[in-house]
Amino acid sequence: QVQLVESGGGLVQAGGSLRLSCAASGRTSRRYAMCWFRRAPGKEREYVSGISWSGGNPYYADSVKGRFTISMDNTKNTVYLQMNSLKPEDTAVYYCGAGPEAFRPAYWGQGTQVIVSS
Repeated sequence: QVQLVESGGGLVQAGGSLRLSCAASGRTSRRYAMCWFRRAPGKEREYVSGISWSGGNPYYADSVKGRFTISMDNTKNTVYLQMNSLKPEDTAVYYCGAGPEAFRPAYWGQGTQVIVSS
C-alpha cells in the first residue's frame, strides 16, 4: 500500500500562486508515476499533470500548460505542483495519485481544496 498526503491548498485571488505538495509513504516504487487530478464542482475529475518518479517526462493538460509546473523530489518522496497565474476556473479539489500507470493511479490522496476568487 501507498499513502499519499496532500497539502498546500487554500484561497487565493485570480492571478496569484499556490504550491501543492504530496508526500508519499509506504510501498513506493521508482517505477511509479506521480500525478495530479482535480475535480471542480459539478464536473468530472480531470487530469492536470504527471511526472515520473525520477522527475522526468513532465506532462500537462492543455488547460494548465504554461502556468503549472510539476516537480518531484524523490529524496523526500514528494511531488509538487506549482500553480501560477491562477484563474477562477482552477477552483477544484486537487488530488495526488501514484502508481505504475501514468494516467490511471492505483493510489489516491484525500485531496486539497483550491479556491481562486475573481
